[in-house]
Amino acid sequence: MTPENPIIVYGTTWCPDCRRSKQFLGEHRIQYAWVDIEQDEAAMAEVIRRNEGKRIVPTIIFPDGGILVEPSNDELAAKLGLISTAQHKFYDVIIVGAGPAGLTTAIYTAREGLSTLILEKGVAGGQVGATQLLENYPGFDQGISGMEFAQRLTNQAQRFGVEILQATAVTSIQRDGRYLCIKTANGSEYGAPAALIATGSRYRRLNVPGERELIGSCIHFCATCDGPFYKGKDVLVVGGGNSGFQEGLFIKRYARTVTIVEFLPEVKASKLLQQKVAEQASMTVVTNHAIQAFRGERGKLVGVDVLDRATGEAKVWQPDGVFIFAGLNPNSDFLPAEIQRDRWGFVVTKETLETTLPGVFAAGDVRAGSTKQAASAAGEGATAALMIREYLHGQ
Repeated sequence: MTPENPIIVYGTTWCPDCRRSKQFLGEHRIQYAWVDIEQDEAAMAEVIRRNEGKRIVPTIIFPDGGILVEPSNDELAAKLGLISTAQHKFYDVIIVGAGPAGLTTAIYTAREGLSTLILEKGVAGGQVGATQLLENYPGFDQGISGMEFAQRLTNQAQRFGVEILQATAVTSIQRDGRYLCIKTANGSEYGAPAALIATGSRYRRLNVPGERELIGSCIHFCATCDGPFYKGKDVLVVGGGNSGFQEGLFIKRYARTVTIVEFLPEVKASKLLQQKVAEQASMTVVTNHAIQAFRGERGKLVGVDVLDRATGEAKVWQPDGVFIFAGLNPNSDFLPAEIQRDRWGFVVTKETLETTLPGVFAAGDVRAGSTKQAASAAGEGATAALMIREYLHGQ
């Protein structure tokens, strides 16, 4: 699928299945063209023709002429050729999550001769793959795109024989005697004496009125996925940390203006990123302002209620789209009660990175006390591999 011949997603801004399908394609970094049939009479007619007189969305057209109508994520995964069943039922090590931590662990365990399976809910590379540019990872003096970095890590793991299942969500982990039983959303079960939780984290939502209804249509969490849809438009970026500034710079490639808003009186982005943003005439940084609510009509953003925390003045901003980078929540909801977590949900580990469930280790952003950096996640991944090796030797 090339940019000249992409997947075409016909839908409407208010359709929840359309938002889910777009999110699935975005998470897997699959290029597509979005067509709002309410704004395009020819597209409306095409959807009706394809569905024998019915207006059903999403209707998704593929370059090979194939079509899916209101597909489930499993149907999309099958059409896209994403493998969701492993070659075996039992492995030496099962890793949940294919970000820098999980992939690094897999590289080490596979080189040790341990059969290794990775189960990844989204796409190999994890959240780092959606980052525009990594400039602080050792060894890349000119920086490297997140997508290329993720692909290199994935290729390296596969070169050593690591098996990776993408679009495969884990629903439970249980101990059965000396082994762990790991179940996936598609009904598969896999066993191993040791496992690693490396599921990372996700961008935190603001949890204000109107947010949930507009996510996927005009509220986003991935600049690489959705930034290109805002060519010539005005965008609001929520979050004054490194992510907000870095992704704001990427969005500026397409948008007419980008406003970064920070809740606190001062931003937390690095001085280098602050300087880069300051050099952009069409980028603005506003501090000490709180997002109160999002106003939407039929899936479209018509206003953002903002409070000036210094003066108490209530304002209404009218951007075309919003990107939220306001901190992280761990992807740990699926874990059993036997695995201790802190009050924010991050996994608590011993010095060996083993959790409170014997044989289950944790590394990277999902772990309590981690620094939430790609380089440190890779370092923890290497450490976890060595600790898992020692654990297996004692079994």
